[in-house]
This record gives sequence, C-alpha cells and structure tokens, in this order.
Amino acid sequence: MGYFLIFGVFMLLSWVVGARLKSKFKAYSKIPVNYGLTGRDIAEKMLHENGVDDVRVVSVQGELTDHYNPATKTVNLSPDVYQGRSISAAAVAAHECGHAIQHATAYAWLQMRSKLVPVVSFSSRYVQWVLLAGILLVNTFPGLLLAGIVLFALTTLFSFITLPVEIDASRRAIAWLDGSGITTTATLPKAQEALRLAAYTYVVAALASLATLLYYIWIFMGRRN
Repeated sequence: MGYFLIFGVFMLLSWVVGARLKSKFKAYSKIPVNYGLTGRDIAEKMLHENGVDDVRVVSVQGELTDHYNPATKTVNLSPDVYQGRSISAAAVAAHECGHAIQHATAYAWLQMRSKLVPVVSFSSRYVQWVLLAGILLVNTFPGLLLAGIVLFALTTLFSFITLPVEIDASRRAIAWLDGSGITTTATLPKAQEALRLAAYTYVVAALASLATLLYYIWIFMGRRN
C-alpha cells in the first residue's frame, strides 16, 4: 500500500510539472528569437563559438526527444526544435549543446554519470524482479531483498547525479543565449523559465526514486525485526 501511495504522489507531481512544461513550451514556441535563427542554426553556432567542432547537429523523430549522444557525438533535436525559430527551440537547442560542451571539457559530473550508465542499465533490467522476490522471501532469504535495495540504490544515485548535469547544461545555455544576443531582456527570462521547468522533471524523478528506496529499506528493516 505504501508503494502505491508513493507512486501516486509522485505520478501526480510529475503530471503537474509535465503539463506546465508543455504549456510553457507551447506558448514560447510562438515567440521568435532574434535574427530568425532555427534551433539547428543556434546549436551549430553555440558549438562553434565554444570550440566544439566535432559534434554534428541532426534531426530525430518525436516530440521532446532532444538529447546529446556522447557515443556518436551528435546533438539530436526533435523536428519542432530543429526547424523552430522560437524561444522554446532556442532554449532546448542551447541546453543540449551545453551537454556537448560538458563532454568536450570533461565536466566531472557528466563523466561520473557516464561511468554509471552500464551499471544502471544492468540494474534497471533486473531490479524490480529482485525486489519482488526479496519482499516475498525476506524472512527466508533476507539477502535477496538487500541485493535488490543495492541495485535500486544505484538507480537512485544515477538520478541525483543527473541533477547537476542538467542544471549546469541549462546554466551554460542561458549564459550563451544572453551573450550571443539571440535573446533579449524580454525573452531571456522565458528561456530561463522553460529550462527551469524541465529541470523540475529531473528533481521529481530523483525524489521519487529516493522515497521508493527508503520504502524498500523500511520493509527490509521492519521484516527483519
């Protein structure tokens, strides 16, 4: 019952933040940036001005599918961002370039996050099954639940390490947009708000993961007693 309560609370928070994020991005997609630059133009310009010339900017299908891929060194932008000439497109494109710049400058938090990716990928595949079996057999094989908790703790750690990575990418994006003249004193706060709301989605995910982890620990300690 406790799990479903935690799940429900954070699902609601996630929905509220996500709905507000989509609303703001939709509104800001109607506000043009200076010089009529597209998201692709902005991304290429930001990368070049930061000395990152080995990263390609490409278009990928979907909505809110924007991401930087360090393995292929590509800034992947959804069609609305790639072709868009709005504050929303500029903010997203600059944010993803912020990740590319992190990669190029060996940003410590990004390096730590990248090293955890293989471990977390393995953990994510099996953690729920190990936890379920561990709860059912906690009195017989308590070590199984403990193993599940360790696996889940890795995913929680990954969520929290993601926070400074995302916040720093947004900081780099806003600083560059401000200095480049692409935004104005009127439009820069809108780009800041859009990226701040996007960051909240990661905060909610991290807190949800931590709350769930503590719940499993509580089960482990309670059943053992």
